[in-house]
Amino acid sequence: MARNRFDIDENLESPFDIKHFRRAMIYIRRQKKPMIVAFLLSALSAAIALSAPLILQHVVDVTIPEKAVGPLFGWSALMLATIVVSVVLATIRSRIMTRVGQDIIFEIRSDLFKHLQQLPFKYYDDRPQGKILIRVVNYVNSVSDVLSNGIINFILEMLNLIFIAAFMFAVDVRLSLITLAGLPVFLGIMLMIKTRQRRAWQAVSNKSSNLNAYLQESISGIGVTQIFSREKRNEGIFTRLAANFRKEWMRALRFNALIPFSVDNLATIVSALIFLVGLLALGPGEATFGVILAMSSYAARFWQPILNLSNLYNSFINAVAYLERIFETLDEPVTVSDVPNAKELPPVKGHVRFDDVTFAYDPGHNILEHLSFDVKAGESIALVGPTGAGKTTVVNLISRFYNLTGGQILVDGHDISQMTLKSLRSQMGIMLQDSFIFSGTIMDNIRYGRLDATEEEVIAAAKTVCADEFIREFEQGYQTEVNERGSKLSQGQRQLISFARTLLADPRILILDEATSSIDAKTERLLQQGLNELLKGRTSFIIAHRLSTVKNCDRIMYVSDKGIAESGSHDELIARRGLYYRLYTAQKMEA
Repeated sequence: MARNRFDIDENLESPFDIKHFRRAMIYIRRQKKPMIVAFLLSALSAAIALSAPLILQHVVDVTIPEKAVGPLFGWSALMLATIVVSVVLATIRSRIMTRVGQDIIFEIRSDLFKHLQQLPFKYYDDRPQGKILIRVVNYVNSVSDVLSNGIINFILEMLNLIFIAAFMFAVDVRLSLITLAGLPVFLGIMLMIKTRQRRAWQAVSNKSSNLNAYLQESISGIGVTQIFSREKRNEGIFTRLAANFRKEWMRALRFNALIPFSVDNLATIVSALIFLVGLLALGPGEATFGVILAMSSYAARFWQPILNLSNLYNSFINAVAYLERIFETLDEPVTVSDVPNAKELPPVKGHVRFDDVTFAYDPGHNILEHLSFDVKAGESIALVGPTGAGKTTVVNLISRFYNLTGGQILVDGHDISQMTLKSLRSQMGIMLQDSFIFSGTIMDNIRYGRLDATEEEVIAAAKTVCADEFIREFEQGYQTEVNERGSKLSQGQRQLISFARTLLADPRILILDEATSSIDAKTERLLQQGLNELLKGRTSFIIAHRLSTVKNCDRIMYVSDKGIAESGSHDELIARRGLYYRLYTAQKMEA
């Protein structure tokens, strides 16, 4: 799929329409009360500010000609008061809307994170992590101001236009019509660039997503980059992606800059026409100098809301590109979820049965076909075979990380597709080859899957998997802080901590996917002693390439050709001299 590449733009699966904006209004309505207060403060501030030109007109036409010094000071004090009150009200409103904007960010981001945690593995298989992260962080930041201040400012600027137009027509109708004459020109410009401007900001969104995806991938793989001396090559790729982003950004800004440029020039032309018509065309006695000054002031004020509205329009066009991405993520279907009326899986004994199971990651390319086998409670099953044969797929299906293409998987006779995910997975312990360590203490990492575990239980689990000794060698012991992904730990230490985390959950069904691949032979022998005790009474599925680690399993299944090619104990398969025998013999010769 194109969207799993950092150098290919993502195509929107659904274009923006008014429904998206209605959905955004859900977050706005939750902040209704503070937004109403902010709106009233803004309206009051604007109304007070609009009285200033009338005061100026009266002072120029009446107070100054009459040389009334006392009233002049009074009118000056009143004008100063309008400015002070207007600024104070605007400041209060700004503080309210800052809080509203942050609350909107919090709610959208929380909804996104909640949804991302529910999405199936398939979603993450198809996308770079960077393209997901940018939606939760950057895009949400970009739309917050439009969804908070933008709505109020739009209403206020529209009201400002109405108020200013009313004041203008009250002062002089003919000069007011001159002010309005520039509107058709401005609207024509807006209509002309609307579609191209939106596409330009969609392109910016694409290039930003690509850049972020490559940056995240490069940071995660910095070790491999340095091992193979790929720094210069990677710099070239990053430079190309950054240059593409800069190119699209500058192109989008040209459309944005065209609007204030048009407004400024139209406002200047209109102001000049007011003076020209007022002083020359109307003639003496037709319009006083105070009227002309008031009208030029109102004309400037009239075009200011239009400029503000055009800036809001720019912000809205930018935000639309981000809203599309945000809602596309929120609309991503949770394909692996609890079915309607899903039941709680009761405490399990561990009987697992595959009944004619077929599975494909992508339609038409089956990984498993008509797979059937039965595992009794307490049995230990080893899955072996060539890379890519489907061993990990089998255990992923038991945990229901993917939906089946066909057939059923039953645990203690219960179809797992009809059980709640939480009740199923809470009774399983899964140890993957990629041992992920979270930032925090070693104690926190082991306790991750069972938060109510005591320190004694955590330490007991660590001792069982032979992790206690190396943990106590750290100065802070179990309280040692580790970085994201456990960069301070060796791969073997990370696996042992993950082992302890899995075993602490005390699962009835245990899945070990190459769980000992990074552990040295001595530690593995010690670990095996603890595991043999732990596996008693539990159903276990063990994937291993080192066949010496699975010789003692109750049954070994050789996965090949979309199914189970051979099945039996180690001795039975050796005696059969088939696929397992050849694989085991080859490993012994290599050793």
